[in-house]
Amino acid sequence: MILTHIGGPTVLIELDGWHLLTDPTFDPAGGHYDFGWGTSSDKLAGPALGLRDLPHIDAVLLSHDRHGDNLDAAGRQLLPAVGTVLTTVSGARRLGLPNALGMAPGEVTVLQAANLPPLEVTATPAHHGPPLSGPVVGDVVGFAVRRAGEEEVRLWVTGDTVLHRSLRRVAARLRVDVALVHVGGVRFAVTGPVRYTMTGRRAVELVALTRPRVAVPVHYEGWSHFRSGRPAVEEALALAPSDVRHRVRWLIPGEPYRSTD
Repeated sequence: MILTHIGGPTVLIELDGWHLLTDPTFDPAGGHYDFGWGTSSDKLAGPALGLRDLPHIDAVLLSHDRHGDNLDAAGRQLLPAVGTVLTTVSGARRLGLPNALGMAPGEVTVLQAANLPPLEVTATPAHHGPPLSGPVVGDVVGFAVRRAGEEEVRLWVTGDTVLHRSLRRVAARLRVDVALVHVGGVRFAVTGPVRYTMTGRRAVELVALTRPRVAVPVHYEGWSHFRSGRPAVEEALALAPSDVRHRVRWLIPGEPYRSTD
């Protein structure tokens, strides 16, 4: 598997000949984005790769469509040209694309394409905030990708989520090779101390529960509403057992990383 972190939650994954892309964000830096209910954010860094730098994308793993830090204007332009867009059930309806497929947590779909081995994708639970925040922030979903017929998860994308009971159960049960862990500790002035994604401490706790061979933090830089970046993750890692610390890899945006390195 080869991973290229493009920025924020956006990662290009090359797996068994497939080209997968998570949460497409390709707008330049400098934009202001309204997330609704009095919340907003500024984009502070542009993507390490542009749309023209991408290969043909076989499938997009879109955790949710309602927030510009996970799907922006340029990212939306890409979606009609990809093979399949996997996202939430409500997100697929809003996108209105023939290649968009909505998935609820626990549902399984098999990706198939000519001359490529089939991939089995299971939707995993994600809560983009504390209890009762669902009507405000909307649905979010994660993705566990396997080779068809195998038990081990080759790739797990948590999506934007806090660490909650259902996610803990999934984390303890899955056998994961590579995990993309959304961090950021998102917080807004209008809602005070409430967090909408995992802090560094919670992300390290999730890694300790799952124990993937490789854990890659994403969604922690490049936006003004991220409040728990790399220093917070590294601070939590310093207190974690060495067995947890050695699993984490920080990717350099734009530089391919082979997960066996």
